[in-house]
Amino acid sequence: MSIAVYILVMASVTYLIRMIPFTFFRKKIKSRFFSSFLYYIPYAVLSAMTIPAIFYSTGSLAASIAGTAAAVILAYMELPLIVVALSASGTAFLAGFFV
Repeated sequence: MSIAVYILVMASVTYLIRMIPFTFFRKKIKSRFFSSFLYYIPYAVLSAMTIPAIFYSTGSLAASIAGTAAAVILAYMELPLIVVALSASGTAFLAGFFV
């Protein structure tokens, strides 16, 4: 099959996903529950995709836990994202040598 067909299908699906909400929800959403639900969906989906990837990214579960712990502690201290990411990666890398 041609790559142009793949691109056309991908573009169509992407357009439909973005167009359907605008078609059905023309008025402002007034329900607090539904509005809150829609607000937190991206965070829930991102967490559901990221957390398993964190624990399967290294060959060792202990190294993954060490990196995750470092990330959580540094994020709680409100350090910049680049510092948290690099520190967590470095911690997981170094923990891989010791575990």
